[in-house]
Amino acid sequence: MKNTSKIVNVMVPLVSVLLAFIIGCIIIAALGANPITALQALWKGAFGSVRNFGTTLSRATPLIFTGLCACFAYRCGVFNLGGEGQFIMGAVVCTVIGTQFNIEGLPAIILCLVAGTIAGGIWAMIPGVLKVYRGQNEMIISIMLNYVATLFMGVLFTDWMRDGSVPQTVAIPDASRLTRLFGLRATTAFVIAVVVGLAVYYFLFFTSKGFQLRAVGYNMTAAEFNGFAVKKYFLASFLVSGMIAGLGGSADILGTQFFLINGYASGYGFDGVSMALIGQLHPLATMLVAIFFAALRVGSTTMQAATGVPTSVSDIIQALVIVFTVAGLAMVKLPEFKALLNRIFSRKEVA
Repeated sequence: MKNTSKIVNVMVPLVSVLLAFIIGCIIIAALGANPITALQALWKGAFGSVRNFGTTLSRATPLIFTGLCACFAYRCGVFNLGGEGQFIMGAVVCTVIGTQFNIEGLPAIILCLVAGTIAGGIWAMIPGVLKVYRGQNEMIISIMLNYVATLFMGVLFTDWMRDGSVPQTVAIPDASRLTRLFGLRATTAFVIAVVVGLAVYYFLFFTSKGFQLRAVGYNMTAAEFNGFAVKKYFLASFLVSGMIAGLGGSADILGTQFFLINGYASGYGFDGVSMALIGQLHPLATMLVAIFFAALRVGSTTMQAATGVPTSVSDIIQALVIVFTVAGLAMVKLPEFKALLNRIFSRKEVA
């Protein structure tokens, strides 16, 4: 039955994607376009050339970071919805160091990445400390801190660090930017994201501390009864998840964005939560989901140019994937559904 449960959990996201594309094709047909041609254009726009593939990886990079941020926190049973704010604070600190300090090159890159990581961790510790020591709701606090981070970033690019008459900050110097991968638009920020994802996967599933952290997430009462330092793991999960998001913000500034501007990182945090939920809190699956969503967003532009189908159809497909996945995962946890699976597979075993 354990293997059956794993198979069902894997099938839910796959079926959700299939259903979302079926409905998407119906919408495309209703708009008067050929669904097959539209999907071919979508694929070509995302993976049809080396340039397009690099763009997809570049768009996936911040989603991977915020997805891993949510994944790590949720594994410990805490709900860190402040990935966007932590991502922004990492980007803010990186921009300040990269443009206001008189250092360039590799030392600037290392300092920016480390400082951005620390900034994200500190920003995440605010709801963590209030959760552990004051019993406050971490979801509400982390969401509100997203707005605080966004407004603080707005002060920088509109006033304190404004680049002349343009409402944006001064750009990161060329010498302090991350290098591109084999001429692609994707940079070594993507490599950093993959390394972080592999490190999170190894820690969670192949170390004793990772097992203890997951045990706290599965059943906090039982973990506390068995002597686990639950408060310590709560704080550690907030700290590490925030550090992941902060590293993502600094890597994105050094690799792709280069300056702060209005609307930067908008939605990244909740996108990351969606990636983590669809990937069922598995770091490797979360990274694959992030690449899939990035492909939809990049390919939708080509689909619109080739068939006239608006890019909003891609947004509808993404939303449907999220809705179907969450609904499916909730359904498979129902006692009635589990009983149905038991009856089905017990009959097969008898046969």
